[in-house]
Amino acid sequence: MNLLSSASVFSFFTLISRILGYVRDILIATFLGASIFADAFFVAFRLPNTFRRLFAEGTFNSAFIPSFATANIEGKKKGKKFADEVLGFLLIILFLIVTLVEIFTPYLIYIIAPGFIENDIKFNLAVELTRITFPFLLFVSLSSFFGAILNSNNKFAAAASAPIILNIILIISLITSYFLGLNYVDQLSYGVTIAGGVQLIFLAYVAKNFYQPNLIISFYLSKKVKFFFKKLIPSILSSGVTQINILIGTIIASFQAGAVSYLYYADRVYQINLAIAGIAVGTVSLPILSKAFKKKNLKKISYIQNKSFELSLLFSIPASIGLIIASEEIVNALFGYGSFSYNDVKKTALALKYFGYGVPAFAFIKILSNFFFARDNTKIPFYISTFIVLLNVLISISLFDKIGFIIIPIATSISTWVGVFIYLYLLHLKNSLLLNNQLLISFIKIIISTIIMCLLLIFFLEIFTSYFDYSNKYKVFYLMPIIIIVGMFYLLLCNLLGILKLKNYKTN
Repeated sequence: MNLLSSASVFSFFTLISRILGYVRDILIATFLGASIFADAFFVAFRLPNTFRRLFAEGTFNSAFIPSFATANIEGKKKGKKFADEVLGFLLIILFLIVTLVEIFTPYLIYIIAPGFIENDIKFNLAVELTRITFPFLLFVSLSSFFGAILNSNNKFAAAASAPIILNIILIISLITSYFLGLNYVDQLSYGVTIAGGVQLIFLAYVAKNFYQPNLIISFYLSKKVKFFFKKLIPSILSSGVTQINILIGTIIASFQAGAVSYLYYADRVYQINLAIAGIAVGTVSLPILSKAFKKKNLKKISYIQNKSFELSLLFSIPASIGLIIASEEIVNALFGYGSFSYNDVKKTALALKYFGYGVPAFAFIKILSNFFFARDNTKIPFYISTFIVLLNVLISISLFDKIGFIIIPIATSISTWVGVFIYLYLLHLKNSLLLNNQLLISFIKIIISTIIMCLLLIFFLEIFTSYFDYSNKYKVFYLMPIIIIVGMFYLLLCNLLGILKLKNYKTN
């Protein structure tokens, strides 16, 4: 296996998904802007979509893969029995959760969007749309189970490509609504749930060569399955701390008109960088890291740690600086059309800029938590993540009245960086951080490449300033070539400096 090639496969399909996601969000911004309809849909979509990210982007893997690897070492039959028990009990839990949410949806909206209470139309709309979208949670969580089976067998393409289905169906929903004069938010909400079902069918079909389920519906669980679910709860908070912070930010932002939409659009942009720099690297490294820990292979553990950090730095550092420099141009080019006003662009760009400062931290959290998950240790990541979330809430609530919604991305970035330093300190204390001097050399090369890349980016932005005027309908067609040219130039520099060599990331 090769870390770079596997991460590249994962990143490629994720990139396709995010590009289609941008098309979807451009259409939403054009048709709905930052209206009450957009706010209501984003709240309704936020909860199941947060669970999608939590489960699909590492959380389920973090708990499942080490336990599944242990069961498989004892024999294929034991591995399959473990998977069957997990699937059966997962189905029971998810069915109960979805049923309860469908019954008590108004109370849930009180919790996740308390600012909507003052507006009956917005509140009732959010309740209606949440009831339509929430079954997506059932489908996407089961999809993540089959994705984890594939990832355990070092097959990453199918699970990474599954979100493409969601974006295609939502784009079709919007276009159909436009031509047939249908209600945009209703069609979007139904599209979410339909897409979840299609994703589940797709991943179950692809995984059939590795696992064919025999459902065991029982409340009696073996010790291994009990241990897995005991790990799963803390790992949801630990591995998904960034998504939980964003969910909390949505709750707080609901008190300011349009703020939910601003945060949503900013979140959509920086998430592509996180997907490549943190999620892709963390997802592909966890299975081999888990196996290395089971076999107590310190040399391999050290190698995977160093290469995971190197890849994360390689993608997160230039992404972070690029977002900070070009936040307004990016938001303007992607969303500055139709109902999405220039004021909306300015506020979303400001949120994106402050999220940009946290991109490396968001990625490192994924990598660092893996060093504990691979040991079947979810307690320490749970404690650290709890602290990160509480710090985020404290900063956000204490300064929200003075600064407004912009404190949310600031607090998210600050609290996550604090969490990174806590992780590093604890790993160092336990002598578990097996880093070498080569990583420092690679870091210096990455910084040099990033500085040169940013100078080129600034040069292009200044030349094409007039083309990024809000009134220009074709500004996205100027942004994309600039990003591609600057990105390719950065990768070429890294290759010339000897960082981006495929042979450097072999794990065999």
